[in-house]
Amino acid sequence: MIDKSKRGDYEKFMRRWSWCVRIIGGALLWTILAGGCEASDPKVRNGNPGRGGETLDLKSLLSQGRTTAIDFYSPYCQPCVKMAPVLEKLAARMPEMAFVKLNINRPQVRGIDWRSPLAQQYRLKSVPYFMIFNPQGKLVAEGPEAQKMIKDWLQKAGLAPQAGK
Repeated sequence: MIDKSKRGDYEKFMRRWSWCVRIIGGALLWTILAGGCEASDPKVRNGNPGRGGETLDLKSLLSQGRTTAIDFYSPYCQPCVKMAPVLEKLAARMPEMAFVKLNINRPQVRGIDWRSPLAQQYRLKSVPYFMIFNPQGKLVAEGPEAQKMIKDWLQKAGLAPQAGK
C-alpha cells in the first residue's frame, strides 16, 4: 500500500524524470540527425575503400570538369591523421573541387607501408603526399609544390593556423 503523503513526491519525481528523458532523447535525436548527414556525405572521397595498397589508375579517380586533389596517406602516419579533418573542412568550403584520399597501406601491414604496390607505383617517399590535377585531367602539381597549393587553399578558406597562435 502506498502512503498518500509520499505519493505526491513520487508523482513529482516521475514528471521530472519524464521531462529529463524527453530533453535528452530530443538532444540525442537531433545530434544523430544533424551529424548523420555530414557523416554519410563525406566531402573527401575514399578512392580505394577496402583495397588499400593496390595499384590504381589515377585517371579513373578524377572528377571531370573539376580540379582534383589526391591525398596519399597511411593510417599509421600522424601528420596524415591530423590532416584528414582539415581536408574535410577544406573540401566543404571548396565544393568546386574534388578531394580523393588513397590509403597506401595493404590491410595486413602495420606501420607505414612503403613497399605496397601503390607506394611503389607512384614512388612515394613521404606521406601525406598530394597530386593535383586540373579540370582537364592534367597533372599540375605534386609533392612539395602540391603541398604549397593545399596550404594556400587552406589560408584562402580561413582554415590555416595563424602565425603566432
